[in-house]
Amino acid sequence: MGLYDRDYGKSASSQTEPQRGFFGGSQADESQDSYYEDSFTIQNINEFVKSTYKYFAASLLAGAAGAYTGIGAIGIVSQMFWVLAIVEIALIFGIQFARNKPGVNALMLFAFTFITGLTLAPLLVKILHMPSGAGIVANAFLMTSAAFGALSYFAMNTQKDFLSMGRILFIALIVMLVGGIVNIFMHSPILQLVLAGGGAILFSFFILFDTQNIIKGGYDSPITAALALYIDFLNLFTSLLQILGIFGSNDE
Repeated sequence: MGLYDRDYGKSASSQTEPQRGFFGGSQADESQDSYYEDSFTIQNINEFVKSTYKYFAASLLAGAAGAYTGIGAIGIVSQMFWVLAIVEIALIFGIQFARNKPGVNALMLFAFTFITGLTLAPLLVKILHMPSGAGIVANAFLMTSAAFGALSYFAMNTQKDFLSMGRILFIALIVMLVGGIVNIFMHSPILQLVLAGGGAILFSFFILFDTQNIIKGGYDSPITAALALYIDFLNLFTSLLQILGIFGSNDE
């Protein structure tokens, strides 16, 4: 990947004789020390990224298990929806506090992702009750997976810096949240379609932002990094599911 391209030998090979440093070491020695230090840093980044995506994959499985459980107990989930939503928010804060506590942080991450699957169940049941509901869910998941993979690859290899978009993305997220709260009372299909379309675009950019944040050392724990990716994936999937569901209902 472009991030890890380094030409460590170039400066060392350009000198025929090493020059002495202030404390008796040569500049060649200093260059060699820098090489090993940079190599160690790159190795650490690679291990961090691998660990992050392992937790992310496990989170997807936990979320799928939660959705399957929620569909089977849809009556209970519907009655406790807002309680579960509050627990989700509490777990997000809990993960932040416990991010450097091995075992506890992973347990809280999987508890969060399982509950998000439960809260997604009402939407899934609504879509599955449509004549082509199973196809809509499958298409939404495939589109989300393809978009996530393509965007992640692009973020890892492009020279464009998406980290500068953090403030804009945060403001857009607040606007989306306010719009979602308003639509709870309005029940407008048009506004819902606009919010779903905006959410798909917004969380596509969040995937770019969070992926670069991970590979550039913006997270101190693979748990919180995996949490960010999972939230991006979940919201992109939900947005696409709503869009396809709205158009699917119009075709009936």
